[in-house]
Amino acid sequence: MIKKFHQRNDYLWKGLLEDVFDDFLRFMHPDADEIFDFGRGITFLDKELAQLFPTEEEDEYTVKIVDKLAKVYTKEGDEKWVLIHCEVQAKYSKDFSQRMFAYFSRIWDKYNKPISAYAILTENNRKSRPNQFVMKFLNTKLIYQYEIYKIAQQNKEELMQSNNPFAMVVLTVLSVFDGKDLGNMQEHDAALMEIKLCLSKKFLAMELPKDKIRMIMNFLKSYIHFANPENNITFDAQLDHINRKEQTM
Repeated sequence: MIKKFHQRNDYLWKGLLEDVFDDFLRFMHPDADEIFDFGRGITFLDKELAQLFPTEEEDEYTVKIVDKLAKVYTKEGDEKWVLIHCEVQAKYSKDFSQRMFAYFSRIWDKYNKPISAYAILTENNRKSRPNQFVMKFLNTKLIYQYEIYKIAQQNKEELMQSNNPFAMVVLTVLSVFDGKDLGNMQEHDAALMEIKLCLSKKFLAMELPKDKIRMIMNFLKSYIHFANPENNITFDAQLDHINRKEQTM
């Protein structure tokens, strides 16, 4: 069960990141539309990553990393590569920074492309993690620094004020953290039902392409799961009611 749970979240993040990649860049960089030419599209380079990092055998204790390497263009017409590492298991790996550097090093060595790297950490604690890999010996020193976005440290009120779809993704993960503090199954499900419906209302009120709405709603429905599966039916019924209400407004 543990392995299936982590595999499910792994698949959810993999699909979601492609659909909200532009939103993620806008979320991290308010001036993203001045930097990137999104009109030229985003190309995902999964094949290139697979060649550099063959899939290793995993068990339920293996820390899951969702990697996305994308090619984007700047307003000046330059080709840039963006690398996102997303830690989707609740256990932080001590060699994470070293692994971040290994990815950067191999990509740079083979393709010689400018890279911007981000780490999204979804572990359920507010502890800060290092954002650099340092190696030194005698008079030689290497510092590789990347950007960390730790979901547990984010402010819910500020996220609720955002109209960026990626904010809804972050709120979804934060909601799972809240649910884990409730020991009673009925209280747990009641709290999650309220959260899921609140997020659904806010998200559906955004003017977004249907494909993006469908992907993020699937993430919301699947990532926040009820202890009692029958509550999924109740949620779907209330969600359908919200949809009809939005369409008549």
